[in-house]
Amino acid sequence: MADIPSGLLEACVVVGAASDKLREVHQSHQQGKIKELPLLGAEVLQVHAPPFVTKESASSENQGHAPAFSRVQRRRSFIKKKKERAGIANGETAKGSDGGGGTTTEDISVPKDLDLIALPQLCFPGGLQIASEQREDSYHYLVFTDVFGNRTHAVVVQYYRPIQFFQDGGHQNGHRSSSKSSRLYTAYGICVISKYPYYNALRDCLSCLLTQLKPSWMGDFEERVKEFSAKLALVPIPPPGQLHVVFNLRPLQIGLPSREDKDRPAVDLDLHLPFLCFRPRQLLQIITSLLTEQRVVLLSCDWARLTLLAESLMLFIHPLVWQHPFVPILSHQMLDFLMAPTAYLMGCHLHHYEEVAAEVAAETDDLILVNIDDGTVSSSWSDGIDLPDVPLAAAECFITRVEGLQVHYDLEVCHLGAGTEVNERRAQRKQWQRKLNTHIQNITLELIVNIFREVHDHLNYEHRVFNSEEFFRSREQADQPFYKKFSLQVLDTHIFHSFLRDRLNRKMDAFTRMELSTRTEAYRLRSMTESPRRPTMQELARKYTSPESRLSKRLGASLPNLGESGGSLVGPLRQTSFKNIQVDSGMKSPQSPVRFFKLPEFPPPLAYHYVQNYYQEMITLLGKAISGAASEDSSLLARYHYLRGFVNTVAGKRLDALEDFQNLYKTDTDIFPGELVNALVDSLQEGEQVLADRRPEIKRLISQVKRDHERERARHVDEGVKRFQLPKKHMQLEDFVRHVQESGIVKDQGTIHRLFEALTVGQQKQVDPEIFRVFYTFWKETEAEAKEVALPASALEHLEANECVFKLSSSVKTSHGVGKIAMTQRRLFLLTEGRPGYMEVTKFRDIEEVKISSAPFLLLRIPSLKIKTTLRKETFEVNLKSEVDLWHLMVKEMWAGRKMADDHKDPQYMQQALTNALLMDAVVGCLQSQKAIFAATKLAHFDRMKLEVPLMVPKTTSETLKHKINPSLDLTSPQAVDVLLYTPGQLGVSSDSEGDGNPKLWCALSDGKVVVFDATSWSMQQNQVQVGTSRVNCMLGVDRQQVWIGSQDSVIYIISTRSMSCNKQLTDHRSEVTGLSLGERSEKYSPKVAYSCSAEGAVIVWDVSTLKVRKQFRVSCDRLQSVQLCNGTLWCCARDCIMEVWKNGMLHRKISLPEQLCGSPTAFSSLLLYHEREQLWTACIDVGELCVWHLREPTKPFQRIQLPDCAGVTCLIKVKNQIWVGGRGWSSGKSRGKIYVVDAQRHTVEKELVAHTDCVQALCSAEDRYVLSGAAREDGKIAIWKVE
Repeated sequence: MADIPSGLLEACVVVGAASDKLREVHQSHQQGKIKELPLLGAEVLQVHAPPFVTKESASSENQGHAPAFSRVQRRRSFIKKKKERAGIANGETAKGSDGGGGTTTEDISVPKDLDLIALPQLCFPGGLQIASEQREDSYHYLVFTDVFGNRTHAVVVQYYRPIQFFQDGGHQNGHRSSSKSSRLYTAYGICVISKYPYYNALRDCLSCLLTQLKPSWMGDFEERVKEFSAKLALVPIPPPGQLHVVFNLRPLQIGLPSREDKDRPAVDLDLHLPFLCFRPRQLLQIITSLLTEQRVVLLSCDWARLTLLAESLMLFIHPLVWQHPFVPILSHQMLDFLMAPTAYLMGCHLHHYEEVAAEVAAETDDLILVNIDDGTVSSSWSDGIDLPDVPLAAAECFITRVEGLQVHYDLEVCHLGAGTEVNERRAQRKQWQRKLNTHIQNITLELIVNIFREVHDHLNYEHRVFNSEEFFRSREQADQPFYKKFSLQVLDTHIFHSFLRDRLNRKMDAFTRMELSTRTEAYRLRSMTESPRRPTMQELARKYTSPESRLSKRLGASLPNLGESGGSLVGPLRQTSFKNIQVDSGMKSPQSPVRFFKLPEFPPPLAYHYVQNYYQEMITLLGKAISGAASEDSSLLARYHYLRGFVNTVAGKRLDALEDFQNLYKTDTDIFPGELVNALVDSLQEGEQVLADRRPEIKRLISQVKRDHERERARHVDEGVKRFQLPKKHMQLEDFVRHVQESGIVKDQGTIHRLFEALTVGQQKQVDPEIFRVFYTFWKETEAEAKEVALPASALEHLEANECVFKLSSSVKTSHGVGKIAMTQRRLFLLTEGRPGYMEVTKFRDIEEVKISSAPFLLLRIPSLKIKTTLRKETFEVNLKSEVDLWHLMVKEMWAGRKMADDHKDPQYMQQALTNALLMDAVVGCLQSQKAIFAATKLAHFDRMKLEVPLMVPKTTSETLKHKINPSLDLTSPQAVDVLLYTPGQLGVSSDSEGDGNPKLWCALSDGKVVVFDATSWSMQQNQVQVGTSRVNCMLGVDRQQVWIGSQDSVIYIISTRSMSCNKQLTDHRSEVTGLSLGERSEKYSPKVAYSCSAEGAVIVWDVSTLKVRKQFRVSCDRLQSVQLCNGTLWCCARDCIMEVWKNGMLHRKISLPEQLCGSPTAFSSLLLYHEREQLWTACIDVGELCVWHLREPTKPFQRIQLPDCAGVTCLIKVKNQIWVGGRGWSSGKSRGKIYVVDAQRHTVEKELVAHTDCVQALCSAEDRYVLSGAAREDGKIAIWKVE
C-alpha cells in the first residue's frame, strides 16, 4: 500500500548523555576528583515517530489488552534500556521491563531517512557540556539532505536538568534536593524533525513542551514527549496559497504559513536577518559565490544563525536551486566534510576559523569564508576575494531596494502600547514579518530576473538548445566576467542547468511572471518582429554618455524611473535617481488576504477513537468553512477542499478524499497534489474500487490522474538542455533546418529552405559542415561589427530610437562625396569622411528605381549603383565596385519588403526582407565564388514576388485595414488562428489589483496554444499559455478574472487573467466542447451562469462563482456547434438545424436548412441573433449567401443576401449596424480569405475585404471600434480593421 501523507511531524528524537556516564561524573564530582567538568558524548535516548495509533491497536484494546495510555503497550518509540537504571537523572529508580539484566532494545520502527548515528553530534555540535549551574535553553536548526536531494528540517532545543543519584533508590523532583553538595546539570536535546521548513513554528512548539517538562518528574518525561509528538503528527500542512493553519499548544497559539506557490518552500523564518548581518554588497558577494558554485563556509558563534542564514540564502537565489551538499551545521567531529572535492555550502563554529582557513584550504581549492558575526566575506587564499561583480545595473537596483527596507520592528511599533495578550502581540509581529518577507523575496527575485532577464532570447524551444556563447557575447563588456561561468560552461553548472530546463519547459513560475510584468513596451514591440539582433540608436547613444547618466535597459520596467526617452538621442539621458525609488515599485505582486483555519483542540493523542473523532471534527469544521466561504472566492474554496481531502486521506476515508480532490481539480489545478492522489488511488481496496467506479466524477478523476502521471513520466525522459554546436557532417535539408534554428539565426522554415537552396547552388543538395561554419562565422562577425559602429552625433539626431545599422559598406565614392553607405531597417544614408557627417540617401519606401550602371574613372568604367527616389530630382550614384551586385540585390529586396509592408499594413514583411538581405550578405561572404551572387538571388523572396505576381491590395481593403500582427512569431511555421477573443480593460485598474487594466486580445492557435496581446499597443503580452494539446473551439470572457476555453479534448480550461495561467478545469462534457455563452442576469444579485455545449448535443449550465453544474440536458441534432441566449431562450446552432430551446431543455422551435439547400451537402456554420430587430442571421459552410429570418416566424428566410465571389462562410459578428462575415472566396483568380461587411438595415454588401491568403476562421470586435480577423494556417495572421 502507498504511504499515507505525513503531518507536521516526521519524528521526535531525545538525545542526551548515557546514565552510566552521568553517574561516573556525578560520583567523581561529589568526591572532588575533577576540577573541570568534562564534555560527554551524546546518544539517542528516545525516538518517537508516527503512526502513534492504528486501527489494529484499537481492536487489541477491545480484546482486553492494555489501554491507550498504559506504559506496557507496544510503543512506536526507541528507548535504550540498561541494567544500571537504579539511578538516573533526577533521582528516579527504574527497572528493566523484563526485570533482568543486560542491555535490551525495543522492537522499533525508525523513519528510513533518519540517521541516528550522526544525529547526536548535530544536536550537540559543540559537545554535551556538564554544567555546575542552570543554563538557559538554547535552540538551533538542522537540515538533512538525502541522496536524491530531498531535504528534511529539524529544530533542536538544549535544556538542562539537575543530576542526582541516591544510594537508597529513593527519588524526588528535580527541583528539590536533600544533598547539600553542589549540584550538577546535564543537557537534554529534543529534536523535532519535519519534512517542511517550519522553523519558527517548531521552535514555538518546543517552547510549549518545555513549560510542561521543567516542573515534571523525570519519570513523566518520556510520556510527555510522546504525547507532544503525537499531537504534532495530527497537524496537517496547509496547501499553497493564502490559507494558513493555526492550532493551540498551550500556552501559545502557533501558526503554519502556507507556501506562496507549489514551486516555493514555506517561509517560516525571518528573512531580514542576513540584512542585519551584512551590507548589501557583501550579500551580493555571497549570492555570487552560490551562483558560481564555490565552496562556501559560514561561520558563527551562534549555531542557530548558521542554518537561518543558509536557508535565507537558498530563498534569495530562487528559482535557481542549489544542487550541491548543503550542511549548515558541522560538529567539530565533521570538519573533514570540508575536504569534499565539490562545491558546497556548509557551516561551522567560528572558533574553527583558523583551522578551516589554513588546514582545509591547503588541501582544497579556494574557500569563500563568510563570517556572520563580523559581517565579512573573505577568501582562504588571499586577503581579497576573487569573485566577479554582479552586473552593474542589477547590483545598483538591488542595493537601492535594500536601502529602502524597514527591517527594525521596534520602529514599527514604537507608537503602540505594551499589550497584555501574548498571542495578540505575536500575531502582530508575524504579520509585520510576513509583509517584510514578501518585500525581501520580491527584491531578491528581481535581482535574479535582472541578472538572467534575456536568457530566453537565446533558447531554442523546439530543439531544447541554449546558445551559451551568443548569450555571453550579448552581455555588457563589464558584466561578462560574471556570466563567463554560466555561459561558457553552462552544461557543467548544475544550478543553471536546472533553471534552463524550467525555461525550456515554459514554466510559469515567479521568475517568469516578474520577467513578463517588468518588460518595457519597447522590448515588447521589438519582440513582435523577428529581426536579427543589432544595437539600436538608443543603445548606441548610451555608449556616448557617462556611466552615471545611464542604466542598462535590461532592467526593463523593473526600475520605474527608467522611461523610454524620446526625441533627440544626443547628450546625456535623463539622470536617474535611485533614492526616489520605493521598495515595492516596479515589482508589485498581488497580495491575497491571508485566511486562517484553526484546528480543533487536540484530543488524547494516543487513543485511536479519540484521534478518529478529532479528524471527524476537523472534517466537519472544513465542511462549514466550505459552505460559508464566498462562492466568488474559488481560490479559498480550493484550499479548503485540499485540506479536507488531506484529512480524509489520513482518516482512512479514501473515497471522500477523492471527491474533495475532484472538486480541487476543477477549481485549481495549480495546487493539485498529483503524487498524493496517485498514491491514494493505488491504495484503494477492492470494495472501494468498485464504489469508485460507480461514481462518474471519481472515476473520471482516477483516469485523469493516471493519464497525467504517465504523461509526466514520459515528459521527464527527454528534458535535457543542449549546447549549440556547429555540425560535423554533411546536412540534408532536415538537418540543415534544425542546425539553423538551433543557431538562432532564423526560425522560419520557409526562409531556411531558401537559404538551403542558396548554399547548394550547382551542387548536390547537402550542405558541407565547413560551408556552414564559414557562413555562421561571417554572420556573427557582421553582428559584432554592427555593435562597434561609431556614428557621429549628427547621425543620431536624424535616426529613430529603434533603428539599427545592419550593413556598412567600405569607403566609396558617391555623387555627394566620399564615405560609407549604411543601411538600417528604414533607410540608406551616407557617412561622409574627412569631416564626419550624415546625409540621407533615401528611405526604402521612397525609392523609385534601383539599377546597376557604370561610372567613368580615368580609362576604366567602375560599376556603380544608381538610386532614384520620389523626393529628389537627381539620382544618387555610388561606386560600389565589387560590392555593387550584392548591394543591388539587398536594396531591391528591402524596397520590395517595404512596399509590401506598407500595402498590407504588416511590418513583418519588412523584417523578413531585412533577414533575407542579411542572409544574402552572409551567403556571398561565405561562398566567395562566381556563383555567390546567383546563390544570393535565391533569397530575394519579396523582389521575386513583386516581379512574378504583383500583389495589389484593393483600395477598399487598404483604407479599412489598420494593422497586421503575427501570433506565430515565436514558432517555426505559421499556425492557424482558430479563435479570437477581445476582453475590455478598465481605466484606473493597477496591475497589482484584480488583473491588468489594459484590454487584451486572446488568440487560440493550433494544439491548445493561446497567445495574449496587449490591445493598447498590440504587443505580445504572453508568448504562450498551454491549454491541453487539442484544438481550441471557443473562448468566453466570463469576468475580469477568468477566461473560459472550450477544447476539442472535451475539457473547459479556465485561465486566470491575473496569473496568466490555466489552473482550473471543467471536465463534465463527454465530447469536444464547441460553444460557450454567458447567461443573462435577471436581477443584480442573482448568480452569474454560463452555458456550454458539446458536439454530441449536451448543454451544461454552470454557476460561474462555484463552478458547479446547475443543470444539464441534451438536444437531438447533428453536431451541436454553438449556443446563444436571447430573451430567456437558448438558441442552438447545429449542422443540420437551428433550435430554440427553453432553459429547462425543452424544444420550443426548430429551423431546418432553407429549401433550396436541402439537397446539397452543405450545413449551417454559424448564427447571429440581432435582438434589436428581432432577426436571426444564418450562414452555411459551402454557400456564399446569408439568410435572414424573423424571430417571430422563422419558417423560412425573408431575405437572402448573396456574397460576391464567396465559397463559404465560417463566422458572423455584429458591429454597430453592420454584420461582418468571415469566410473564403476568390480574388484575382485565387482562393483567399475574405471578409464581407453587410449593412444590417439595407441588407446589402458594403465592403469586400481581402487581406488573408487563407480562409478567415475567426472574427471578434474590439468595443465596436475595430474588428479583428484571424486566418487559417497558410496565412496565420491577425488583421485589425477599423469600423466606420
